[in-house]
Amino acid sequence: MTAFKDSPQAQAEIVQVLHPVYSALVREFVIEVPSCPLEDGSASDTAEAEAWLCRVDGEIQVHQLRQFLQTTPLASEAVLRHLLLHHLNKPAKSSADRDKVDFLLVQYFSFCAPSGLEESDVDLELVAQVLEPVLGEQQIAPPAWLAPLENLIQTGSQSRQLSDLLHSGVLEQGRKMKTQAGDHFYEPAAMVAFARFSFLIRRSFFRLMHHDLNAIQDGLRELERRGVTTIDCRRAQFSADEPTARLRMICQSWKVMFHAEYSSGQPLRMLVDLRAAVDNALGATQKAGSPKNSYAAGAAAGSAKVDQGKSK
Repeated sequence: MTAFKDSPQAQAEIVQVLHPVYSALVREFVIEVPSCPLEDGSASDTAEAEAWLCRVDGEIQVHQLRQFLQTTPLASEAVLRHLLLHHLNKPAKSSADRDKVDFLLVQYFSFCAPSGLEESDVDLELVAQVLEPVLGEQQIAPPAWLAPLENLIQTGSQSRQLSDLLHSGVLEQGRKMKTQAGDHFYEPAAMVAFARFSFLIRRSFFRLMHHDLNAIQDGLRELERRGVTTIDCRRAQFSADEPTARLRMICQSWKVMFHAEYSSGQPLRMLVDLRAAVDNALGATQKAGSPKNSYAAGAAAGSAKVDQGKSK
């Protein structure tokens, strides 16, 4: 595994840059750790402050770090770069450290890359160039075991609905490759390749997520135009008579949530199943002739039930 150990001066700089960030993390997520030695002047050397950073690392989950960095004004190129160097400098890295490095590489690239990039622009050379302040100058020659990433990227880019991406297994296969890489994950060429993969899959995810959410909201408006006020959303873990107005509010909240945790499994499946429920309701009410009543459209069976006796 490539060593990333910095000089004592560089290590001291990392501690100074990250101390306010980690203090904010501790407050944000109410982490029960002693105060940083830098705060009371008890730190005799950088090692003590580094040990405190590592202790906080052990308490912070990757989804919390993701949420924090995507919402805090403290995030900057310098903070992201020093966060990466801090984790890469660790002599022993846990699976949680790998997940954090994986996220931070993509976040750093997203923050520093030129705006308006097309997918074809995001090649290994560009990713290596943007990551150079962290990984150093690289001669791009990805090992053969990384070749499957290209097929996974193509599968993601060709997906037309979020269900396509979910059922393709791209997310799971990408995570499996990172896990099975072991220490080889930290080879610069591997980190460049994984950063490119994760960035492009994240772009595909957001494209499909917005497409599905817009399709759901358009479908809900069309159902309401037809007189439908509730649909059967048990498949998506809602009720059999879920109000369309509430579903529209949920879709708005999901736009925010998925930006913080784009790979979360259960909410992702709920979104896919809600799209199916709305599509089935549209089909069922179309066949039923759209009388001005409330409908419950079965998401699993794709059938519509007309409530002729009362309004919802």
